[in-house]
Amino acid sequence: MIITKTPFRISFFGGGTDYPDWYKENGGLVISSTIDKFCYISLRYLPPFFQYKYRIRYFKNEQCVKLKYIQHPTVKATLKYLAFDKNPMGIEILHNADLPALSGLGSSSTFTVGLLKGLNHLIKRKTDKITLANDAITIEQNYVKDFVGSQDQVSASFGGLNYIKFNKRKISTTSIVITADIKRKVQNNFFLIYTGFQRKANLITRNQVIKIKKKENDIYLNKMMQITDFAYKEIFNQSKLDLIRFSEALNEQWHLKKNLSNNITNKKLDEIYQLGMNNGASAGKLLGAGGGGFFLFVVNDNNLFKFKKKFKNFLNVPFKLENKGSIIIYNKK
Repeated sequence: MIITKTPFRISFFGGGTDYPDWYKENGGLVISSTIDKFCYISLRYLPPFFQYKYRIRYFKNEQCVKLKYIQHPTVKATLKYLAFDKNPMGIEILHNADLPALSGLGSSSTFTVGLLKGLNHLIKRKTDKITLANDAITIEQNYVKDFVGSQDQVSASFGGLNYIKFNKRKISTTSIVITADIKRKVQNNFFLIYTGFQRKANLITRNQVIKIKKKENDIYLNKMMQITDFAYKEIFNQSKLDLIRFSEALNEQWHLKKNLSNNITNKKLDEIYQLGMNNGASAGKLLGAGGGGFFLFVVNDNNLFKFKKKFKNFLNVPFKLENKGSIIIYNKK
């Protein structure tokens, strides 16, 4: 049995510039970090006496004789990508996670990377972090044909706080040192607030991709790239994290992001954002594609009590930054 542990991520800047329809022509820039909330994938070869060849357990329980009957699109695509339809051995896959799916924390790509990591190890296929990320991107974009970007797969594979560059030929990452000051401020002043709404990101991102192809989002995406580059050079590339400058950049990023699609926010989400801003938050941003999931709020020290009191009835998920990426935590024949 093999068990993989793969982190979820928070995207701070540049989300939306990581779609291939955009960055293959214009380049893309993202700053994101993985956090200490994880997706766990357990898998093993099945003994030969079962009546089925594939058993997949997530919120459903699938037992299939042939790969083509698997309903889970990512599992089916990943097994096909690694030619498991030609492998005589049956396989069992079990998924567990610290946080819900459809929450804006890169859960679908985290699942893909974790599954790939485990399957590669099972068949003794050696890969490095960038190959793992690129394989996950290929599976999601070309096999499953989801309208997804490319940052989540990179974050889940590499782990840590990263400045990610996208262009037509390659994806590259620059690790940002997580100083004691950054670590402390993230733990004390950053809040992950659950909106209570789950959403299917594919419906939102499809609209964004259409607008990218029509060049309707050029002005917003170019500005988001400028903010991301500024944040890397002037905010994160320091031994200390300036919460004032970070908050100004994050708020500007959020207001630009809302223009990318009509489905990113709604009245209820805007009310949550405004509630935070009226009660001590210096910045806020809905994570992921939008439509629900988690808000990230930044709150200065002198407003912590006020903010916590107002949001006591919301689910607040404490988190820390992590830097390992997808790893194997159990391997036994």
